[in-house]
Amino acid sequence: MKFSKTIFTVFLFAILAISCSSDDGTDGVNGADGATGATGPAGPTGATGSANVIFSGWISAPAGTAETIDGTSGLSTSFDVPQLSADIMAKGTILVYMSFGSGTNIYTLPYTSTAGGYANTITAIASLNKIKIFRFKHAADGTTVGLPSSLTYRYILIPGGVAAATSKAVKTDYSKMSYEEVCAQFNIQP
Repeated sequence: MKFSKTIFTVFLFAILAISCSSDDGTDGVNGADGATGATGPAGPTGATGSANVIFSGWISAPAGTAETIDGTSGLSTSFDVPQLSADIMAKGTILVYMSFGSGTNIYTLPYTSTAGGYANTITAIASLNKIKIFRFKHAADGTTVGLPSSLTYRYILIPGGVAAATSKAVKTDYSKMSYEEVCAQFNIQP
């Protein structure tokens, strides 16, 4: 009798185990979330990117008007650059480019050429929130070479501390790079 009682008990547990599968019934209620774990260690500092680099599209400025700067006669025009801060002027790099209106044949300022039979230079003079374009002739006769409104300009402002993505820890002189190289360096659409 004892043997049949044991077999009956084992048989009863087997039936209960088989009949209570996970497919039976409804899902239960999820329990509460546990406590948030500790914050992991900070990762290494990444390289400074070009997120802070400021650049314009091509800008048309009015034709130049007569002006004398530091005893040199020439023509000047200017355009507003709201992002040109004292900090960028003190610690950053200001690059200005010129095109003859088509966005091709791009020249880094200062640009010296021969026009009107004399060497002349077109340069950019930065001041707080403004860039002045000044053209002067390399002659002491008091005459100037035109600064037409058909010229277009583009600026790139690189705040201090923005490094080139390079394996060398050397300060890059962006003024020695071509327009195309600067655009490629900072992922700027030429």
